[in-house]
Amino acid sequence: MQYGICNLGIVPIRLEPTDTSEMVTQALYGDYFKVLEQRKQWSRIRFAFDKYEGWIDNKQYLEIEESNYNNLDKSDINLSKDLIEFVSDTSNNLYPIPVGSDLNSLALFNHNFDGTALTSKSTKENIIKSSFLFLNAPYLWGGKTPFGIDCSGFTQMVYKLNGYKLSRDASEQATQGEALSFIEESEPGDLAFFDNAEGNITHVGIIMEDNYIIHAHGKVRIDRLDHSGIYNIDKNIHTHKLRVIKKIV
Repeated sequence: MQYGICNLGIVPIRLEPTDTSEMVTQALYGDYFKVLEQRKQWSRIRFAFDKYEGWIDNKQYLEIEESNYNNLDKSDINLSKDLIEFVSDTSNNLYPIPVGSDLNSLALFNHNFDGTALTSKSTKENIIKSSFLFLNAPYLWGGKTPFGIDCSGFTQMVYKLNGYKLSRDASEQATQGEALSFIEESEPGDLAFFDNAEGNITHVGIIMEDNYIIHAHGKVRIDRLDHSGIYNIDKNIHTHKLRVIKKIV
């Protein structure tokens, strides 16, 4: 088994080993993974954080030893809290990194970081506060940053910034936590899931106070939530059908 780590700020992870393939997620600075298959230009990887798989350009990651992988896997929480920051190498070259980057690899890269870091879990009350970091971020399929994000990437990153692990896709996130019977039982920070006409869960958002929800739909936005689903306050229509509410924390 081979192992790798993302040494750049934001790297696309593809469905197939080609630059023109769909981006299914992103690797952020410090994300580490197992290399399941290596070809001349691409490698298929599985992230340690959420076990998600995809293809990464071989020029956009570094190989590491199994011992480095295991040490990183045992490390405490150490994430960049700043919307955008820089790390620098020994030659004072700067590398931009987004919020949520894993800083446990700084010593491995011999990089310096002078920004603000998250080093412990936050209380549930902080989840909504963290979600505002992404407000108005444009929707981007496979995105995980304030410069472009999808619905499940948004919920995953907000929870990550509070020290909690969520799976990558909405359908996988819906298998986590405890199901609630009614909206009235929910608290700010709980997750609401929505399905399509075929009954497949395709959307997720974070419940706020007073029957509001923050979610990524066109952009990260705030809408009304009722027993039917999400009511778009700009278009005056329901855009998503409620399936289940889950308490993760």
